[in-house]
Amino acid sequence: HRWQHTPETHLSEFNLTEIEAMLGCYTKVLFVRDPFHRLISMFMQSMDSSPSFSSFVQDILDSGQYNASVSWKPLVSLCWPCLIQYDYVVMFVFLSQELGHLLWRAGLPVDSLLPKFTDAQVQWTYSWLSQQMFSELSLQQKKQLSHFYRWDLAAFPFSSSFLSD
Repeated sequence: HRWQHTPETHLSEFNLTEIEAMLGCYTKVLFVRDPFHRLISMFMQSMDSSPSFSSFVQDILDSGQYNASVSWKPLVSLCWPCLIQYDYVVMFVFLSQELGHLLWRAGLPVDSLLPKFTDAQVQWTYSWLSQQMFSELSLQQKKQLSHFYRWDLAAFPFSSSFLSD
């Protein structure tokens, strides 16, 4: 390719013609996760900075979408699924099954590269955690979170998300 880029180069630094050419040369994979599960994960990674899940969520809501960290910013605003035609969209809840398919399609050894966990274990754990964490939130916070992630909930099949209600 005539364009030279480093890992720090963002697509926005190229013109539309260059972007289309680059994206046409790669297999594009988008990994998506229920936004509420993303919040739980980030809270658990930063438990020292927030006394409770509710206060963590309130800090996010107070910061707004435009000032949000990449860690909890809505996916639609990060990966532009309406503009970029992804070859694969991998749902976190089916990670091991879908990763196996991707590795197989790429001609890589499936068994030796996949982590040893089952989708059922992951789903059960996040279901339990979601119930616990969701119960800590006020009705107003629940509504605000649903609004904050409304485009993600519309773009991806998160039908079992607590935020879909």
